[in-house]
Amino acid sequence: MEPVEPPRLPLLLGVALGLLCSAGLTRSLTITSVDQSMFEKAQGERVTLPCTFELSEEDEGPLDIEWVLIPADNQKKEKIIIMYAVDRIYNHYYGAQTGRMAFTQNDPKNGDASLDIQNLKAEDTGTYQCKVKKAPGVQSRKIQLTVLVKPARTKCSIEGSQEIGKDVTLKCASQEGSPLLSYDWRRVSGTNELPATSMLNKDTGELLLKNASQEYSGLYNCVASNRVGTDECSVQLNVTPPVNTAGIIAGAIIGTLLGLSVLTFLVFCCCKKHREKKYEKEVHHDIREDVPPPKSRSSTARSYIGSNRSSLGSMSPSNMEGYTKTPYSQVPSEDFERAPGQNPTFAPSKVAAPNLSRMGAVPVMIPAQSKDGSIV
Repeated sequence: MEPVEPPRLPLLLGVALGLLCSAGLTRSLTITSVDQSMFEKAQGERVTLPCTFELSEEDEGPLDIEWVLIPADNQKKEKIIIMYAVDRIYNHYYGAQTGRMAFTQNDPKNGDASLDIQNLKAEDTGTYQCKVKKAPGVQSRKIQLTVLVKPARTKCSIEGSQEIGKDVTLKCASQEGSPLLSYDWRRVSGTNELPATSMLNKDTGELLLKNASQEYSGLYNCVASNRVGTDECSVQLNVTPPVNTAGIIAGAIIGTLLGLSVLTFLVFCCCKKHREKKYEKEVHHDIREDVPPPKSRSSTARSYIGSNRSSLGSMSPSNMEGYTKTPYSQVPSEDFERAPGQNPTFAPSKVAAPNLSRMGAVPVMIPAQSKDGSIV
């Protein structure tokens, strides 16, 4: 008889049971929060980065939990931002986030090591890694956080001439805001539809209005937006008829000529006044230096006596005949005072006519007087 083979089913069940037992013996720490790994938040908001875990009976070592910030540059080292070790929390490692971050639970050892970050800033953008250690188990999870800045300080402006028939450009730009920014224009007053000739560039925020007409006038509103917020501004457009440039140019020329005329007149007056002052100073100076002071009566009398003496001294003895000298008593002295109504009389000197002519005398006709002083 041929030998009967033992049934294989019990053997297979034993192998399977052994494998299950070995798997149960090696089961260790696991991280259970695996749903979301990317977060986008606006600046100033709050975010919770999840990190929940489960421990096994085989994990007997001390529990260590740490959050690190992985820089985009691989050459830079990781930065520890918060840590839990030996039943104590350490959150002073990263100064930029000190006071703005904390564990969601006061005691992370209960299986929740999620991280809360408040008042987010643009520099908080990066990759965060949660590490949980309990020997022999070690697990980690990475989460990408992007902090976006809402559009802010958006300004509207008009470029170009606001005249009928001209091309006008409405501009809109936000001074703050994370890319990608998108701009949209709408008309507030009248119909909300933009003019038919308008061309909008949503990336640059420019709205071109070609061949503008007065119907284009009104209030326009621009809305700047990105994935986390919006901001807006408004501008008033007034399309007017063309300005008379010829009249403006003529007025400017006339005004310039009038201004030059007034300036020339003022310069002429100043020069004339300056010359008059200079002439007065020169004349006053000449009078003070050239004109002698007036003589007194006594000096006049002395000059009269001296001139008579010099005239007599120049005569020769032959010319002295018939010359009658004037007594000195008849010459006014320094103390002589004339009586009112009386004129001093001097005896005429008798000098021959030829001698007088040589002396340079000029003949003068003198009326004859009587003894009582009347003219004959």
